[in-house]
Amino acid sequence: MGKGPVNENNNVYFKARKRAAEYNERLYSREGAAELLGIHPSTLADYELGGTKVVPVDKVVLMADLYNCPELKTGYCKHECPIGKSMPLAIGIACIESIVIRLIRGLDADKVKQIERTLVDIAADGIISEDEKPKLEDILTSLDELAIVISEMKLFCEKSLRR
Repeated sequence: MGKGPVNENNNVYFKARKRAAEYNERLYSREGAAELLGIHPSTLADYELGGTKVVPVDKVVLMADLYNCPELKTGYCKHECPIGKSMPLAIGIACIESIVIRLIRGLDADKVKQIERTLVDIAADGIISEDEKPKLEDILTSLDELAIVISEMKLFCEKSLRR
């Protein structure tokens, strides 16, 4: 009999544990991981098989730390937390090259200068007029995109520095 599951499990907690098992043999089995997490193996099975609707946040933090998978925390915030759902957060991590290129593009001096000029124009009279609102929405979109890339860079660094 093989070591893998009979059916493919796409659950984020399961996948994170299996990736972490490459570095920590005790995480290969649900029993070993559950012991390290201080929970019953059937509880971990519920998390990994979707039997638990919302995994307790303290357990997500434990799994993220044990599995060296910080994106579990931002994924939880983005998908489960009513406040986090509206926040610009990265829920995955691309390769460093992709992150750096997107970060540099977002911090382009000309783009930042244009945002600065537009914000000064909007703020000059202390009133946001109807014709200024679309410009402000565009700036907000740019800032959200940058915030996601920054969040992703933070995840990448956190994960890389723990190895």
